[in-house]
Amino acid sequence: MTKQLQARRLDGIDHNPWVEFVKLASEADVVNLGQGFPDFPPPDFAVEAFQHAVSGDFMLNQYTKAFGYPPLTKILASFFGKLLGQDIDPLKNVLVTVGAYGALFTAFQALVDEGDEVIIIEPFFDCYEPMTLMAGGRPVFVSLKPSRNQDGELDSSSNWQLDPTELASKFTSRTKALILNTPNNPLGKVFSRAELELVASLCQQHDVVCITDEVYQWLVYDGWQHVSIANLPGMWERTLTIGSAGKTFSATGWKVGWVLGPDSLLKHLRTVHQNSVFHCPTQGQAAVAQSFEREQLHFGQPSSYFVQLPRAMQRCRDHMIQSLQSVGLRPVIPQGSYFLITDISEFKSKMPNLPGAADEPYDRRFVKWMIKNKGLMAIPVSIFYSVPHQKLFDHYIRFCFTKDESTLQAMDKRLQKWKDELRP
Repeated sequence: MTKQLQARRLDGIDHNPWVEFVKLASEADVVNLGQGFPDFPPPDFAVEAFQHAVSGDFMLNQYTKAFGYPPLTKILASFFGKLLGQDIDPLKNVLVTVGAYGALFTAFQALVDEGDEVIIIEPFFDCYEPMTLMAGGRPVFVSLKPSRNQDGELDSSSNWQLDPTELASKFTSRTKALILNTPNNPLGKVFSRAELELVASLCQQHDVVCITDEVYQWLVYDGWQHVSIANLPGMWERTLTIGSAGKTFSATGWKVGWVLGPDSLLKHLRTVHQNSVFHCPTQGQAAVAQSFEREQLHFGQPSSYFVQLPRAMQRCRDHMIQSLQSVGLRPVIPQGSYFLITDISEFKSKMPNLPGAADEPYDRRFVKWMIKNKGLMAIPVSIFYSVPHQKLFDHYIRFCFTKDESTLQAMDKRLQKWKDELRP
């Protein structure tokens, strides 16, 4: 055809680096520590709930309510209402989506208009920028910056901070929304109450919506506490809180997500939802509802999965931190999430001329070299930055530690071989 086929809103967002790196990993004998998914099963109660949803009531094979399976919206309202200190109406304040990804897309499409500015905190989950652009918005970036730590000590994600003056300067009369991710992917930073109060005050001062991606809220370590910004005074009315059953119950393939917020915002998301996917698969929603009902009974007790999972993942995190240091990688200790990033500055100084395009950030060339030569896959951190900032942060790579013990042992074998090769 002679006509341009693609819509203009797709210009510049067609390339996805994930496709390239996953393809590279699939072509070799590689331990995949790049992609963010557990390679261990969900808890037994969640698997049994899904099996029951499939083999029990035959009507779960049919449509349910467009905005969410009623038992799921009811338990989400009850469970999170207590956490957020709100009387949440399951019909007006909850929307079930096709994963948190679907929630994000629906939110951007519903609220961001042509020319609206969206503040994105770097490093950011990489879909935020293209989703802003597809809605006609303009991304405005502000970076978390690491502070210097004591020589010899490992860095911590808590040392990465926003500059209050710089953040304030990003708000203009055109700012429509700010996207917040806590715990953060890829950094693992858990925003403190004081940091959230700064963001909240600026959102209120400039009449800005906060879209908060809290899919890792149960995965917080070392005694840190997750705080939802919607819990702060004056923020419920202007906040969309996004969650994920995939991250909550270690079942990323179920693709059940949700958005919580005031009806004044959610009614616009419902308009997008009813004119796009309309409805999410019923059986997955039923399984998530039953899983939350179980967790509500056990909440805060040793038997709670939300207590057990972070303890287990902290052990995996600590295992990976210790192992990566053996070859000269310098992990940044995460406070939460599935991920940690490591500093590869030493490698950048010792072998700066790795193969790749002249303008290709160093971390991307390093990951390709590591996949080919060391049999380990990670993700370059520069993909989580805007183009002008990629070269400033191209000395970090991201690993996923939410893995089975057998995967971590396979990593150890590759790292031991790497360590042996470093000996003179």
